[in-house]
Amino acid sequence: MSKNQSKETETPAVNPLESAQRLEAIKNLIFGENIQQIDQEFQAIKNHIEKRKEELEDFIAETRKDLNSTIDNLATDLNIRITDLENSMNDKTDELNHKKVDRNLLGTLLVSVGEKIMKD
Repeated sequence: MSKNQSKETETPAVNPLESAQRLEAIKNLIFGENIQQIDQEFQAIKNHIEKRKEELEDFIAETRKDLNSTIDNLATDLNIRITDLENSMNDKTDELNHKKVDRNLLGTLLVSVGEKIMKD
């Protein structure tokens, strides 16, 4: 095989600009004047999706902020209640230390504390 024959069988280099122009020409033949309308509809859909995505991201950020605030408030409230319960229990045990231990009173106190814990 000669050098001239091998050059004839090689694929010619395709210019990317020329290829894009050919693709655009084919697209215009297939879709005609409707291509601009189709492009506008796709752009409108893309814009709508982007707007909804931003709205959802904002909603998620706001919800996360609200949840964190609620969790902080709940933790604070729970800590206050636990502190109050500890203080009440300490007061009652101090009161019992000064008196003879009344088993009925102690049992009632423990049942009361248990009921409060179950309610909270």
